[in-house]
Amino acid sequence: MGAQLRRIHVGNALSAFGLGFTVPYLYVYVAQVRGLGAMTAGLVLAVFAVAALVVLPFAGRAIVRRGPLPVLFAALVTAAVGALGLGLAGNAAAVLLAASALGAGQAVMQPALATMIVDCSTAETRSRAFASQFFLQNLGLGVGGLIGGHLVDAERVSSFTLLFSIEAAVFLVLVAVMATVRLPRAPRVEGAPSGSGGGGWRQLLGNRAMVQLCVLGFVLFFACYGQFESGLSAYGVQAAGISTSVLGTALAANTLMIVVAQFVVLRFVERRRRSRVIAAVGLIWAVAWGAAGFAGLGHGSQEMATAAFVSTYALFGLGEAMLSPTVAPLVADLAPSGLAGQYNSAFALVKQLALAVGPAVGGPMGASLHAPYIVTFLLFSLGITVLALRLGRRLSDVQDQPWRVRSRVVVRGGSASEAVAAEA
Repeated sequence: MGAQLRRIHVGNALSAFGLGFTVPYLYVYVAQVRGLGAMTAGLVLAVFAVAALVVLPFAGRAIVRRGPLPVLFAALVTAAVGALGLGLAGNAAAVLLAASALGAGQAVMQPALATMIVDCSTAETRSRAFASQFFLQNLGLGVGGLIGGHLVDAERVSSFTLLFSIEAAVFLVLVAVMATVRLPRAPRVEGAPSGSGGGGWRQLLGNRAMVQLCVLGFVLFFACYGQFESGLSAYGVQAAGISTSVLGTALAANTLMIVVAQFVVLRFVERRRRSRVIAAVGLIWAVAWGAAGFAGLGHGSQEMATAAFVSTYALFGLGEAMLSPTVAPLVADLAPSGLAGQYNSAFALVKQLALAVGPAVGGPMGASLHAPYIVTFLLFSLGITVLALRLGRRLSDVQDQPWRVRSRVVVRGGSASEAVAAEA
């Protein structure tokens, strides 16, 4: 399924490009260029999160019933309409309506694309497929933000109209690209629990390993992604005296670490228990928060504080590179046959909740309660390690260390199901 996966990865890169192309400039566009004020701009950013939380519970059911491709098409068209609407909107009501369409469309794209990756990959290729997805998403975000920043001019509304029009066109091009994808019947990893109950959500809630993974996922996104552009940046400016240019350097260090380390880390991760890889990420992030604590609370020079703060973002990037080929394939391997879309949407919902709560909690703490902020999120990182090790006790060998099953299959010359039967 290499050709199909390549098309899906193009879709991931283009969807991320569209997100990075406009979202960093939404606040300036609404508040200053359209003159609608900071309150409306803040509401627009909130609408993105709310729209995602509203549509994701229904997206999973739609993916299960209709398949990921029709749902993806609907999401892309909705996002295109929202993007074009934002470029043309001249009042608060129109801006909020367009933002809700764009936010809902972009939220549904991710579980749909993730389900397509599951359908077009096997247990042997899934980790690499999701690692490639994460790499291309970060690349798309970075390139989109870079190009978008050179196109916009805060003095000209027309430059933003052009920006949003290009974004809408990108989503429509993506419709054409995805229309060429031919999905096989969704594979299922042997040994995944079949669950029980009448509906998809009942099955999911009855799968205790998946519930534990969702709790772990909330803590992961809350303690890392939910702090990047809120609490941690506020802490850096207020406690460590970090300038905005250094903050930009730190974000670049995060992206650079992901780009450089992703496939190097993959070779290490593929031969380790998934639960222990996630546990190691918790320890790495605890070190990252320790470096952030030194940057703002230590008594070193400004140069040392700057280096420590940039290192914090780089260490977060290393952890992200370890998670990308681990967590998403695990979600897929826990899903019963035919319910990958439901499970991907549920995990995306957990991520959105964490990204909504994280800035609300971390922002005020990072700006004013410097020592409690560092201690709190250092403990959250150690909590990731504890939760990951507990999750590992609920996972089967196929789910926690699929490479061992593959190795036995090669040695014995049998199928994966035969290997599982032999293990039993």
